[in-house]
Amino acid sequence: GSWALGLESTYNKRYKYSGTFQTNYQVTKSGDKNLPDYSEAKDLKVVWSHRQDPKASPNSSFSASVNFATSSYEKTNVGNYYNPQLSSQNTKTSSVSYSRNFPEQKLTLSGTFNIAQTMRDSSIAMTLPDLNVSLSRVFPFKRKKASGDERWYEKISLSYTGRLTNSIRTKDDLIFKSNLIKDWTNGMNHSVPVSATFTLFKYFNLTPSVNYTERWYTQKVMQDWNEERKNVLPVDTLYGFYRVYNYNASLGLNTKIYGMYKPLFAKAKEIQIRHVFTPQVSISAAPDFGASRYGYYETVTYTDSNGEPQVREYSPYTGSSFGIPGKGKQGNISFDMSNNVEMRMKSRSDSANSRKISLIDELGASISYNMAAETKPWSDLSLRLRLKLSKSYTFNLNSSFATYAYQFDKDGKVFVGNKTEWSYGRFGRFQGYGSSFSYTFNNGTWKKWQEGLDRLMGSKKTGEEDNKQEGADANSENSENEEQLTSSSTSASTTTKKKVKVQADADGYQPFKMPWSLNFSYSFNIREDQSKPIHEQSMRYPYSYTHTLNMSGNIKISNRWSTNFNSGYDFATKEITQ
Repeated sequence: GSWALGLESTYNKRYKYSGTFQTNYQVTKSGDKNLPDYSEAKDLKVVWSHRQDPKASPNSSFSASVNFATSSYEKTNVGNYYNPQLSSQNTKTSSVSYSRNFPEQKLTLSGTFNIAQTMRDSSIAMTLPDLNVSLSRVFPFKRKKASGDERWYEKISLSYTGRLTNSIRTKDDLIFKSNLIKDWTNGMNHSVPVSATFTLFKYFNLTPSVNYTERWYTQKVMQDWNEERKNVLPVDTLYGFYRVYNYNASLGLNTKIYGMYKPLFAKAKEIQIRHVFTPQVSISAAPDFGASRYGYYETVTYTDSNGEPQVREYSPYTGSSFGIPGKGKQGNISFDMSNNVEMRMKSRSDSANSRKISLIDELGASISYNMAAETKPWSDLSLRLRLKLSKSYTFNLNSSFATYAYQFDKDGKVFVGNKTEWSYGRFGRFQGYGSSFSYTFNNGTWKKWQEGLDRLMGSKKTGEEDNKQEGADANSENSENEEQLTSSSTSASTTTKKKVKVQADADGYQPFKMPWSLNFSYSFNIREDQSKPIHEQSMRYPYSYTHTLNMSGNIKISNRWSTNFNSGYDFATKEITQ
C-alpha cells in the first residue's frame, strides 16, 4: 500500500544560527497491480529555513529559505485533503545565499541558488549558481611608502565586478537528465572601470575614464529564412567559447566659480549672498559594435512575396545571460551647468557664528551633441530646479525643451523634422514639466505644532503653571504609593524580583503611546497633448495637465500590530486612484 516517511527538526545555537528543517518522502499507490489503471507516484518535499545571527560573523553571512516539492506531492498528500490552499498552491520558491567580505583586500564574494516552481505544469526554473565577485576601488600604482609629491599615475584607480550565472527552465523530471552545455544558459560578465582625476592650472579638474565590459558565452544560435513560415527562425546552435566585449572612453572637465554679493536692500545688515557656478564639459566616444568585424550581428537575405530582395538583421547572442553591445558609433559632447545660491546672516552679538539659508539649492541645465549622428545631433535641453524649503523637505522641478521642430509630411501628418527650433527664431519647444511636494506628519511633528501654537496663543505659561500644580499633587500621591510599594516589596523580597518604576503622567497613569504617521504627496505635471490637433502657425500641440494628491499612513497599535492605509485622488479625472 501507500506509505510516507517524514522528519522535522528545529535547531538553535545561541549567537550563531537558528532554523527549522522538514522533509517528507511518500509513495502513493492507486489501483490494483494487475489492472491497467494501476499507478505509483514517488514524491519528495523539503522545507528549510536557516538564519545566521548578525553577531556570529561580521564578514560572512549564510541564509536559506527552501520550499521545494515534486509537482504531484501536494495533490497526493493525504494531509492536504483538509487544507485546500496547499493542494491548490501554484508556485513555490527556494533560495540559498552566502556572502563573504575580505576588508583588507576590498573584495566581496557572494553566491545564490534559486529555484522557482510552477506546480500547474510541473515546470521549474533553476539558477545554479549565481556567483558575484566585486573589488572596491583601488589605486594599483600608489606607492606604499610615498616620498615627495603624489605622482600622476598614482591617481589612477580601478574596480572590478564579475558575475557568473547558470540557469535552466525545464520540467522537474528532466532536470537531472539535462546537459550542462546544451540545455543550460550560462555566461560570465566582467566589468572594469578605470578612472583618474587630475588638477589643471589649480582651478580645473580633468577626469579621464575608460570602461571595459566583456561577456563569455558557450553557445550562439544561427538563424535563416523559413519559407514555410515566412519568417527568420533558428536553424543551428553552435557550441564553444565566445567573447562579446565592448568599451568606451570619456573625458570630463569641470571647475567651480564662487561669487559673494551684498544685497542693496541690506547694506546695514550683516547679510551676504554666495553664488557657486559649476560648469562641466565631457566627451565620450565608442566604436560601432554593430560592424561586421565584431561578429555580434548577422544578416539574412531573402525574397518577399513581391519578389523584392529583403535583408533582416539579428544577433546570434539574443537571449543570452548578459545581452549584447548596442549598435551605432558614439561621440557625444555634453554640456552641463549648475548654480547654487545661499544667504549667510551673521549675528551682531556673535560675529563668529553665521546662519546659512539656502535660496536655490540647484538650478541647472544640460544638453549634448552627438558628433557621430548623421541627423539630429543635438539632444533636448533639460532644466532642473531644486529648492530646499526646510530641513526635511526639498521641492523638485524638472522640464525639457525639444530642439527639433514639428513638420508636416506629404500626407499632412506631423513628425519631428531635421530643422531646429532655433532656425525658425524660436526657443526650444516646451515639452512639459513635473513637480512634486510631500510632507509627513507624525507624533513628533504634531507635538512641535502644538508647542508652536501654544506659544503663539500665549497659553504656554498658563499650561506650565497648571502642570506644576497637578504634578505636585500627583507627586504627593505617587510618594505615598511608592512607600506602600516599598514596604510590600521588602516583606515579599524572597518571592518576588525587584520592580521597575513605570513612568507616569501628571494624573499618575502610565502614558498611552501609539506611534502614527500620515504622509501627503502632491504632484503636478504638464505634457503635450498629441491626441488633439496641432496649431499650424505656432506648430505647437495644446498642453494637458494632471495633478494628483496621494495620502498614506501607518498606526502602530502595539509592538506586533500595525495598520497601514493609502489613498489618492486625481483632480483631472475627478476619481479616486487607490
